[in-house]
Amino acid sequence: MPKTFDCPKCGAPVSFERSSDPLQPASRVRCDYCHSQLVAPDEMAGQPARVVRIQFGSGSGGKFPKWILLLIIGIPVLIGVVTVVAVLGGVGSAIYSVSRAVDRSTPGRPNTPGKEKSNSFANVLLTFGSEGIGPGMFTDARSIAVDGAGRIYVGEYTGGRIQVFDPAGKFVSQWTIGDRKTLLRGMAVDRKGNVYAVSGGAIARYSGETGEKLGELQYERSGADDVSVGADGGLVAAWHSGKDDIVVFDSNGRVTRTIPAAISSASGDSELSMRVAVDGSGNIYALGRFNSGVFKFARDGKFLTRFGGKGNQPGEMQSPYSIAVDGYGRVYVGDIKGIQIFDANGRYLNLIQLKGMAFGMVFNDRNELFVIAKDHVVKYSVPAQ
Repeated sequence: MPKTFDCPKCGAPVSFERSSDPLQPASRVRCDYCHSQLVAPDEMAGQPARVVRIQFGSGSGGKFPKWILLLIIGIPVLIGVVTVVAVLGGVGSAIYSVSRAVDRSTPGRPNTPGKEKSNSFANVLLTFGSEGIGPGMFTDARSIAVDGAGRIYVGEYTGGRIQVFDPAGKFVSQWTIGDRKTLLRGMAVDRKGNVYAVSGGAIARYSGETGEKLGELQYERSGADDVSVGADGGLVAAWHSGKDDIVVFDSNGRVTRTIPAAISSASGDSELSMRVAVDGSGNIYALGRFNSGVFKFARDGKFLTRFGGKGNQPGEMQSPYSIAVDGYGRVYVGDIKGIQIFDANGRYLNLIQLKGMAFGMVFNDRNELFVIAKDHVVKYSVPAQ
């Protein structure tokens, strides 16, 4: 049966077939979005997915041919000579200006506060974070949540580090849910500051203040993939264990409802990676990353509608990753092109462009949108209806 994991370079979903022979080496696959060559994760060995290192050489035991070494050494020297000559000729400032413009447009570089710009739909209220491992810095953060007091929680995908910030984005504390091999698949926080973290196919509850583990949600099998908190304090979880179920818990952690094969039964196509969100009326929205669409269900589990679809046009999706619903019932989908906005019936409304990709999104009680874009957080104000 095909399995899926997130590309460690761009975050896009990657599917692969695991060999039944435990002696076989880990599968090598290619990401369809960024085209990176990858080694699939090995759960038995506790090895996460990783990018394959590219080796040069042909039939020489992996050694670099001499002409490549000369080229590698010669090009920087030539560039240095040209730069010195340009500076002496009074052209250095122009070259510097061009290089700075290119540098600002290069993806993957650390982002610092103030670089995100307001859009026609949303205004930037706050940005914080940069690339790194220190307090207030992120390497591959993909989960974000806000509690009733306005504290902001940001979770790293690999390693299980969860950092806590005050409402102004000032670092408060941090704690971890596992070791360096832990993969944090999803995270949500209730109004009381209880953190629900999805890892290893289970949903565990932690104290947001101390990181103390308080227990786990009980379900008949493992396979949790994402979680979202409802206005009533209950939880909606994406569950994948042979099929794409949605499991609903009450505020005490008891299962109250399941929607079996939620996406695949509606679309007719299998779904291996599902994100979930819930609105103030209890309607459930499931983002099918492989189906490139949003599937809406009533609070009783009845399927209502589907929207989206694979493509480049407004309202279509290329590589959707995250979903959130605001206080007016508008649906926000984080895609490689930006954050697409739909009304409650799936009609496309607008687009929020940002640096990087919206790996995680959440709204606070003031209907302000928080986005984690891997190495920085952006807070937006959005208009009323």
